Amino acid sequence: MKKKKWLGLMLVLMLLVSGGCAAQQAQGEMRILTTFYPMYVFTLNIVDGMQGVTVQNMADQSVGCLHDYQLQTRDMVALEDADVLVINGGGMEQFMDKVITLRSDLPVIDASEGIPMLETDGHEHEHEAGETEAYNAHVWLDPQLAAMQVERIGEGLAAADPSRAEAYRTAAADYAARLRALGEELAQTLAPVKGEKIITFHEAFPYFARAFGIEIAGVIEHEPGEEPSTREIAETCDLVTSLNIQALFVEPQYPQKAAESLARETGAQIYTLDPVVSGDSSKESYETLMRENARVLLEALSK
Repeated sequence: MKKKKWLGLMLVLMLLVSGGCAAQQAQGEMRILTTFYPMYVFTLNIVDGMQGVTVQNMADQSVGCLHDYQLQTRDMVALEDADVLVINGGGMEQFMDKVITLRSDLPVIDASEGIPMLETDGHEHEHEAGETEAYNAHVWLDPQLAAMQVERIGEGLAAADPSRAEAYRTAAADYAARLRALGEELAQTLAPVKGEKIITFHEAFPYFARAFGIEIAGVIEHEPGEEPSTREIAETCDLVTSLNIQALFVEPQYPQKAAESLARETGAQIYTLDPVVSGDSSKESYETLMRENARVLLEALSK
């Protein structure tokens, strides 16, 4: 009798162990690779606290936009190990053809899929591989569109890793709700300066401006690091003077030489707006940087 009880107990223990192993196998390690900073932060918030899920960012977190980014040796290694790749899409990642060649089997989540994009200002930006970019892909700078990107990432992760599907969807919905609330908060913050005109030095901010009723009167450097011509500087000086623009907005990732020249010529002050393309690994960094952008705009345009 004791032998039967012992055998029964062993059978139960074996079933429990095998069941646990099966569950562990079903929820195996998930290695997510993101292309650059905003996708990294969005994905971090979705997978926060999930066991066995890791997120690695491809581009260094000090890198700006990826218009002309070149794949590095470390990127090849990361791509080889990844289970899924999260991209912004919309032409931001010009190196994607190389990625597809390297890992044609790798699931790719396009966070901007289904989001209508603004056309560029008429300048077709040519990149090293010869492609041209007709649309502005900086959609993450509108919190409402960022929320849509988060939901898209959540759905993509659910499809790539069905064992955690519900967790991905729930976390994405929660974070997306936070971003939509952030958008409403910033709209109230910036309501006093709605309709004001600004000059920027990179085409990063059309979605931000549209979201909060700010008008971009001029863009100086259509590509980061692209030096404006003497004629463009002169035309911008005339524009700043004629519109009585008091503030010029630069980005922390790029040189300010052209802005400083314009400021000397016009008397306008220089302020910094962050396109949220670099930063630390804090899950709250997107919200922090966007609130700081609103604070800077309010200060600059209220004078």
